[in-house]
Amino acid sequence: MRVRPVSVVAGREVRTLLRNRALLAVAAAFTVVVVGLGGASMGSPGGYVSLTYDLLLPVELLVPVVAFAVGFQSIRGDEERGTLSILRTYSVSRAEYVLGVFLGRALPAFVTVVAALGAAGVVASLGAPETSSFLATHSAGDTPLVYGRFVLFAGWYTLAAVAFVLATSALARTNREALATAVGAVVVVAFVTDLVLVALLTAGIVGDGIGALAGVAPASAFRGLVLELAIRPALAMTSGVATANPVVSAFGLVFWTAAALTVAAVAVWRPVER
Repeated sequence: MRVRPVSVVAGREVRTLLRNRALLAVAAAFTVVVVGLGGASMGSPGGYVSLTYDLLLPVELLVPVVAFAVGFQSIRGDEERGTLSILRTYSVSRAEYVLGVFLGRALPAFVTVVAALGAAGVVASLGAPETSSFLATHSAGDTPLVYGRFVLFAGWYTLAAVAFVLATSALARTNREALATAVGAVVVVAFVTDLVLVALLTAGIVGDGIGALAGVAPASAFRGLVLELAIRPALAMTSGVATANPVVSAFGLVFWTAAALTVAAVAVWRPVER
């Protein structure tokens, strides 16, 4: 895979995003919501652990929405405008094109999410009281490292969500299909997989294995990484029961990102017959 075709496609995607006022409005709305929640946590007890708890669910639900806004018209839009037909006349492979689109769409979304969460952390830290007694007093306690890990995991989750939406954009054959499948991807990532896990747990189909199974779905994998690797080490006392398997959760995010991009590369166009 060559770097130049990927970088050219990625640069074009970034310029497209910067010219789209609707996408900029979505990014601004996400930032306002996240920073607003950070402001609401200003001075509250619990420090960075409390802030991470407060933002975990909103980020889990809003990141797929950002991914939807960024990616649902990406590949489908190129096909609609005839850009894909033109690209096929150049020496650009399907993998190079899809990777370029992914980088050009995912990196701005990544920066938006990370920057908004970083600003929320700064706002919430203003006038913060002393660390609560339930937090550990050693170096693994309530430090900025707790929140920093959460921010990085949120960025990673963003990449996976954008890859999902790109796959649906490549599979769609009409604008209506692109919209419907992208909305479906957001719902699956943010809601359906968790509901399936809850149903399996309620039915008694899974028991002690729920911690590992939770890492299979993107949203629950993100949540598991935050709970186990960001929040749990900062607590002086824990229940001793793991909410997720960090290894499985990390593998789940990597797998779904790679799988979604592979689907997009296969679906974007058929090989040109020579």
